[in-house]
Amino acid sequence: MPENPLSGTLKIDPELVEHMKATDDWAFADGALPKKTKLLIAMVFDAADGAVGGVRGLAQRALNQGATKEEIGEALRVAYLMKGAGIPYIASQGLKELFL
Repeated sequence: MPENPLSGTLKIDPELVEHMKATDDWAFADGALPKKTKLLIAMVFDAADGAVGGVRGLAQRALNQGATKEEIGEALRVAYLMKGAGIPYIASQGLKELFL
C-alpha cells in the first residue's frame, strides 16, 4: 500500500489533516451526484494537473465505489478532449499499477 501523501503534514499538524479529511468526506459524500462520479471528476482534474499519484489514488477510490475501468476510460476521454494529449500519458502512469 502506498504511503499516505500527507504523512509529513500529519506529523507536524494533525489538526490540519483532520480538517482536510472532514472536507474530503463532505465533498465526496453521495448527493445529487454519487460519490463514484465525484471521484471520477477529481481523477480527471488530477490527470489535467499532471498528478500521477492523485490519478492512481482517486481511480482506486472510484473502483472501490463500483466504478468500472470503462467508466474511468470514458472520464479520461472527456479530460483528453478538454485538456489535450497529455491526459492519456499522465493517466497511463497513474493507472498502470491498477490495471496490469
